[in-house]
Amino acid sequence: MRFADRREAGRALGARLAEAPPADPVVLALPRGGLPVALEVARALKAPLDVVFVRKIGVPAQPELAAAAIVDGATPEVVLNEEVMHLTGLRRADLEPTIAQETAEIARRRALYRPHRAPIPLEGRDLILVDDGIATGTTVRAVVRALKRRGPTSLVIATPVAPPDAIAALAREVDAVVCLETPERFMAIGQFYRDFHQLSDDEVTGLLDAADRPTED
Repeated sequence: MRFADRREAGRALGARLAEAPPADPVVLALPRGGLPVALEVARALKAPLDVVFVRKIGVPAQPELAAAAIVDGATPEVVLNEEVMHLTGLRRADLEPTIAQETAEIARRRALYRPHRAPIPLEGRDLILVDDGIATGTTVRAVVRALKRRGPTSLVIATPVAPPDAIAALAREVDAVVCLETPERFMAIGQFYRDFHQLSDDEVTGLLDAADRPTED
């Protein structure tokens, strides 16, 4: 199956989640691509929408290899990839320059996207973490581990498409994973969308404004 765009995928995902809606949901989007999907999910569930930013902390000599991730919130949280840290012999102190840099980038993005709004409190809420697709699940896993420390009642991952092995691995981390398509032949998320353009900052702020006015597009 190919979705026309992220909004169409979000409407389908929202309809699936609305079949058994949680009691007190908060929808959390991974921007930028997860936001159009999450907006439709939030509307289907009549739930508040917020964004959760995550930045990879690469190994200094191999920046594409994630040694950790930093996840935003009232206090940004670093989640270490213990396996990579052990294999590379890194200590937390070795990552501090990159952590400081990425913490500043998270603050910049939240100031740009949500200049007059504090993060929604998550303790005791039913969290639904939404992205436009999941490939390996590494980034989502880091966000999940940070969110679980904030005391939610439940945590669900929701996405239109992901490979079966990623779903199986993530299902061990959360209360449930809701995924519309789990193709065996998975090369890239974009192959499942006709329109998979990179969202601009203006599109992101427009979608968040729309979330504050749920009857408008």
